[in-house]
Amino acid sequence: MLATDLVVDGLHCASCIAKIERGLAAVPGIAAARVNFTTRRLHVAHDTSLDEDALIASVRRIGFEAHALAESAVDASESKRLARSLAVAFFASMNVMLLSVSIWSGADGPTRSLFHWLSALIALPAAAYAARPFFESAWRALRSGRTNMDVPISIGVLLTCAVSLYETATGGPHAYFDGAVMLLAFLLAGRLLDSVMRERARDSVTSLLRKLPSTVRVLGENGTVRPLPIAMVAPGMRVLIPAGDRIGVDGTIEQGASDIDRSIVTGESTPEPVETGGTVLAGTFNLTSPLTVRVTAAATDTVIADIARLMEAAGQHRSRYVRIADRAARLYTPAVHLLAALSFAGWLVAGTGWHEALLIAVAVLIITCPCALGLAVPVAQVVASAALMRRGILVRDGAALEKLAAVDSVLLDKTGTVTLGQLVPVAGMPTEEAFRRMLLTLALASRHPHARAIAEMLEREGTVPMVASEMREVVGSGVEAVIDGRHARLGRHDWASPAGPLLPPEGVSTTFVVENGPAFHIQFADALRPDAVDAIARLKQLVPAVQFVSGDAWQVVKPLARKLGVFARARMSPADKHDAVRRLEMAGKHVLMVGDGVNDGPALKCASVGMAPAAASDVGRQAADIVFFGDRLMPVPIAIAAARRTMNIVRQNFALAVGYNVIAVPLAIAGQVTPLVAAIAMSGSSILVIANALRLKEAAR
Repeated sequence: MLATDLVVDGLHCASCIAKIERGLAAVPGIAAARVNFTTRRLHVAHDTSLDEDALIASVRRIGFEAHALAESAVDASESKRLARSLAVAFFASMNVMLLSVSIWSGADGPTRSLFHWLSALIALPAAAYAARPFFESAWRALRSGRTNMDVPISIGVLLTCAVSLYETATGGPHAYFDGAVMLLAFLLAGRLLDSVMRERARDSVTSLLRKLPSTVRVLGENGTVRPLPIAMVAPGMRVLIPAGDRIGVDGTIEQGASDIDRSIVTGESTPEPVETGGTVLAGTFNLTSPLTVRVTAAATDTVIADIARLMEAAGQHRSRYVRIADRAARLYTPAVHLLAALSFAGWLVAGTGWHEALLIAVAVLIITCPCALGLAVPVAQVVASAALMRRGILVRDGAALEKLAAVDSVLLDKTGTVTLGQLVPVAGMPTEEAFRRMLLTLALASRHPHARAIAEMLEREGTVPMVASEMREVVGSGVEAVIDGRHARLGRHDWASPAGPLLPPEGVSTTFVVENGPAFHIQFADALRPDAVDAIARLKQLVPAVQFVSGDAWQVVKPLARKLGVFARARMSPADKHDAVRRLEMAGKHVLMVGDGVNDGPALKCASVGMAPAAASDVGRQAADIVFFGDRLMPVPIAIAAARRTMNIVRQNFALAVGYNVIAVPLAIAGQVTPLVAAIAMSGSSILVIANALRLKEAAR
């Protein structure tokens, strides 16, 4: 089975998406098709009997234009095209309105006829140009034997112009050229706003990759520096990152210390200090000093490229509200055409002239456009997701916001989630300088996590190691050496100091023993995320049940659970975590699982919503619906609060869209709405829905 991605033009509402997906599902050889409304990407799973050209042809038969991703530059020009059309329609409408003032003021006879003809000379060419986006979309749909929302709009514009031209040619008192071009102006304004919103959402994906430099400075074996295109950089190469440059690769610092702006990845504006042995990510900014970096990933394998791919996948799944909008939009075309036809026939029977009945039918066609309904959910999800992304929270699945809003239970893994997964010495370290230097000498000789944590701490404090002899590491036990004439050991308690006191009952420790000296039992703790206490407190305000599910030993989990005031379960296997989530879900709970490791993958998938830190394993990130960046835990309660605000806005948007139709459609059928007023009302409803959704720009506070 193959997968192909295409860019589709002419997507304006949920009905368009439904037509494409249903149409492609009926094509032999296509297993599944999914359209992303925001990015206008079509993802097709198909067998080898179909190639890209065949898929594009299938989309065209449905009534839409598709392009290969490599040709998607045309996608970025839609807003410019709509803006030009809007400018023409707006300019024409202002001039025609000025001419109409004289008619409204009582001009009659030849004077009125002259102004009508002048209006026609301005309005007809302007309408022909400005209405092209609607005409072309409608024609593609009709040519494929289908209809879309642009068909009634095009019919409305053509009928309004035709009736106005007929009235002008026969000396009639009324012409609606001003209504025709104003109709187009309002329609184009709404569509331009929609297009700009979607392009901004697409930009949030592509702008990440634009942050990468096109070349990097590669260091040769002889110390030479040469520029190399980023696509040709391979893991293992050494690159020089000057101060003030954007970093183009993921890598490990081999030389230098600097401050890094990681805001593009973490959302945190405070620079982060880095030094030899630390890591840097592509897209971040080197602020103060040059760095020599050993490349671990470049081009499409970097973390920032992974983020872009995750963002590209966002919105592929549909929430319950989107499915409701899909079904409503699917019924739109036959229903609105039937209403318009019945209105036309009814007014003819009632004795009005055919042109008056026709104008009423046109008003019905225009005013019932389901733009607001189609925008109700996607625009809210896009705005909320963009707001969360600015805070370092990536929503991979638009439907996750709906599910997250309903969460009433939160399960948190400990290591790497509530904590940073980094052991740090917290007690038992020697205070005398001689012992600290001896301890550092031993710690530098071992790659054990405890030894590395000790070494990092002492080196940060400026401790200098001593000269050692007879150094050896005993696998599984520790490291020993003769330092300053004294035998010293660092390692497991029963090996380093078999006759010493028992280990503390809680926590993780290692023992440092010096001949004819004291034994130091150094205790470690997994560093809490800096805001873990505040984040858990806020979580408990938002959600009734918060608990830890950890694979660590009880003596490790218990102190942390007590400190944070949450219920905890220890020594849980991946199956145990999965079962814990499943039992809650079967009991009717809506569970948010927050985890980072491979062992959390089943639970993340089983939960209503899965959330993982960006530093999680690949399995953890891929299983999660939401990914958060940085070393803070506050994104978890922030995401829940933002999701609840988003769903409130979605419900308001549905009420606005439905309420508009309940009021507007009867008025149009009753002949109380002109085509111009219908255009204003229809575009106004879409703009109102978008404006309401824009309140979510601050959703991630």
